[in-house]
Amino acid sequence: MDRKRGLLLTALLLVQLLAGCTSVLDNTVEPRATLIATPSDIQQGEEVTFDARDSDAIEGVITEFAWDFGDGTEITTLAGFTSHQFVKAGQFNVKLTVTNDQGGSDSTSVLVRVNGAPVLNLSVPEVVRSGDIVLLDASRTADPEGAPMDFKWDLNFLEDSDGDGDARNDIDSKEETVYLPTESSGTIIGSVTVDDRQGGVATEQFTIEVQTRRYKVSWVQNTLEWNYDDYLDQGESWSDNMTPGDGVRIMAYDALLELDQDLILPPDDFTLSLNIVDDGYRKSAETSPGNITRNETTTAELNASGLNPSGEEGILEADSEEELLRGLLNEPGARFGQGEWIWTIVAQNANPDSQFPGQPDPDTGNDWKLTIVITILTPVLTEVAYE
Repeated sequence: MDRKRGLLLTALLLVQLLAGCTSVLDNTVEPRATLIATPSDIQQGEEVTFDARDSDAIEGVITEFAWDFGDGTEITTLAGFTSHQFVKAGQFNVKLTVTNDQGGSDSTSVLVRVNGAPVLNLSVPEVVRSGDIVLLDASRTADPEGAPMDFKWDLNFLEDSDGDGDARNDIDSKEETVYLPTESSGTIIGSVTVDDRQGGVATEQFTIEVQTRRYKVSWVQNTLEWNYDDYLDQGESWSDNMTPGDGVRIMAYDALLELDQDLILPPDDFTLSLNIVDDGYRKSAETSPGNITRNETTTAELNASGLNPSGEEGILEADSEEELLRGLLNEPGARFGQGEWIWTIVAQNANPDSQFPGQPDPDTGNDWKLTIVITILTPVLTEVAYE
């Protein structure tokens, strides 16, 4: 009995000793992970530097740094220093796990906030013709974080509107949408910049090709008529000015001066004159008696034709209707008569005179009538679409 009791005590002692040895073998020393992110607030697309060099192995050495950047990217390094570019906006929990040569590990994490730049949505019309008012629309621009946004438009890189010497940094408008007038054909280059007030900035350049307009040109012939009548004593004169060439092309004119029929011969002597100042054109005609038996009056006539060439017809291009009209009406060799016309009538002599000195003059003057007819061509423009 004593022998059996001794064997049992010996067995229990061995079990306790073996259990103590196993506990010693399972006691792994854990390292301590430390992580610093610089900077922790960035803009989309920027890099963050991660420093884990202050991590402590406690016992032995750190054999591995495992990085999980929270955006789907994971890497493992031997050194406790790395960097990572965040191409997406959002908040990312970056986790570091360090492992030592004792088999122990420890983890820590840091939060990185990535501010997303505004997503610019700019609408520009595809077809613009000179004279159009262009709508530039950036109202659908959105900020990933929903932050308020500031808009800055430079509407023309060829114009330095603020006079600072840099034509590409002007602020011509701060609205979401801009109405840009065009005056001539050509290329307009500008940009819009959107700022979310948190460092997020997006810029987009735009190009507008401004086309000329197309017009079908035709010419319509018309006549302009003026009628005058008055009375002149011998030695007196009458004059009037006109500008019949405004907006038209002068082709011909005909002026007829008629005197009231005298019952006593000889007929009165009047002179009709025309002076077109800008063209240095002067022309005069004296009255000549008509056939009394046919009841013809004394008249003077001035006329001319072919003063300008006929107008060109067809499809022509220009920045505006006004520009095309100016070009048609100011074509070299086709501008005669555009200035001031001065018509003059002079009563040179009212016949007959008194045959006896001191007696009343039987004919002191005469009534007259002047008819002026000017033939013109008027350009008619009809805008047509591009094919």
